[in-house]
Amino acid sequence: MPKVAGEKARYQEYLASELEGAGLFQTLANVEPDPERSELFRDLAANEIKHATRWAEKLGVPIVSLRPTYTLRTKILGRLAKRFGLKAIAPLLVGEEVKEFDKYHDDPAAQGLDTEERRAARVLGISNSAASVQRRERWHKTGGGGSLRAAVLGVNDGLVSNFSLTMGVAGGTEQPAFVLLAGVAGLLAGSLSMAAGEYVSMRAQRDLYEHQIRLERTEIEEMPEEETQELIAIYRAKGLSLQEADSIARRLMSEPEMAVSTKVMEEMGLSPTDRGSPWGAAISSFVAFAVGAIIPLLPYFFRSDTLAFVFSGALSAIALIIVGTLLAIISGNSLLRGALRMLLVGCLAAAVTYGVGKLLGVALK
Repeated sequence: MPKVAGEKARYQEYLASELEGAGLFQTLANVEPDPERSELFRDLAANEIKHATRWAEKLGVPIVSLRPTYTLRTKILGRLAKRFGLKAIAPLLVGEEVKEFDKYHDDPAAQGLDTEERRAARVLGISNSAASVQRRERWHKTGGGGSLRAAVLGVNDGLVSNFSLTMGVAGGTEQPAFVLLAGVAGLLAGSLSMAAGEYVSMRAQRDLYEHQIRLERTEIEEMPEEETQELIAIYRAKGLSLQEADSIARRLMSEPEMAVSTKVMEEMGLSPTDRGSPWGAAISSFVAFAVGAIIPLLPYFFRSDTLAFVFSGALSAIALIIVGTLLAIISGNSLLRGALRMLLVGCLAAAVTYGVGKLLGVALK
């Protein structure tokens, strides 16, 4: 009996997941301006419904009652796609399909569905090899929405650090002007530090990439046959026959720049024309941190009494909930759990610094 109950709960989870996926793809189809892409999303939505029928049959749920589910997360992702384009959320969609692949891969009852989920991930913009990398390093470095995730994390860093700083100073002094001064200093120091760190990191990374590209170009010029064999090995690993791999590799080698681009992309996952901008990364980090850091300060710009402290705490708490919700959407986790976790962590950090500030203030007096 426990085994049957466990299977039923698992099938219900699968059914809900597929219906939510159908709702997401249908939402994207509705906001996608390109007709071909829109039709592609409708096909993916229909595919999710087809998957849902398997679990509905096992659960005894009427097939005719199956409809796409439109959750809050689905609606928010649809708005993000409409505002920033599919590119902004494509990694999130790929991550969801990879999660489905992982989940179905080890379940005999889902035989065949793992292959279809992997195919959906490829349709959404990743190759078979990239999917396997993403399985191992799900949100590491490039996952979770890319620049969108980095922006939200930057805002979060600024919010939590300056919320804690202002609470600490407020605990040690009764002068709102001192709190404002410390908060502005924290905003500038944190933003500049983040920007400088991002610039140096991106500059070093870009120099490394450019060095690797130069090495690849030199090797292709000086050792064409060895590089041809490497390309053949790459395409054999992708499942092509020796004849097919040899034909593609030699055709690429006949155009050296294309061969360089292919080798760099396959070996480093990098496009030679898209290496990132150190200045762009620095400015983005500065702005993201500053946006988060200014939130606890806003009441102090307009009030110079104790109510500024109260409004600052309330405004920061609301911002923590919003940031936690956004991070949960990006990571595919529970919205409520993500919001409450961020609120708890931020408020705990602020409470600790407030307590320390209060103790230091009393000691100094």
